[in-house]
Amino acid sequence: MNLANKLTMFRVIIVPFFVLFMCCPAIPYRFLWALILFALASITDMFDGKVARKYNMVTNFGKFLDPLADKILVAAALVCFVELGWTSAWVVFIILAREFVVSGIRLVAATSEQKKVIPANIWGKLKTAVTMVAIVVILILGVLIDDFGLLGGFPAQIVRDVLMYLSALLTVISGVVYCYDSREFIDPSK
Repeated sequence: MNLANKLTMFRVIIVPFFVLFMCCPAIPYRFLWALILFALASITDMFDGKVARKYNMVTNFGKFLDPLADKILVAAALVCFVELGWTSAWVVFIILAREFVVSGIRLVAATSEQKKVIPANIWGKLKTAVTMVAIVVILILGVLIDDFGLLGGFPAQIVRDVLMYLSALLTVISGVVYCYDSREFIDPSK
């Protein structure tokens, strides 16, 4: 296994520990630890692709696992947010449903006669960036409020809701654009 794939595997391995910290109130400074793990996983996400391209380490395994690792990490964070009451289940459902739809379309396109790889568009990239920032900000609020007892009276839930609603809105927009751009692969008459 090359270095790029090891970085991606490391990101997947981090997820259960992230969930443990998020969901176990007995662990001191649990949200701080979760934030550190999320940040570490995000950093490895930035580097694994660069390493793979720079050192010619691009593999089918990496192409498969990299986007899957991202989805697992984000899904874990969002499910934990629902468990903690930090966001609504319907928001997480919208975000996760879009990921299933887009992954399905990509699979159909890749296995079609054209063997087309559909890249992320600007809406998908914007959705990903906003969702990652939202997760980090929400985790920081958890650290400040729950771990350190700061920001008394701060409207944390309003901030969480606004961030997650924005993420859900961009998720819907990016999903609709992606489906429209890929309509040849989901045409029921074919």
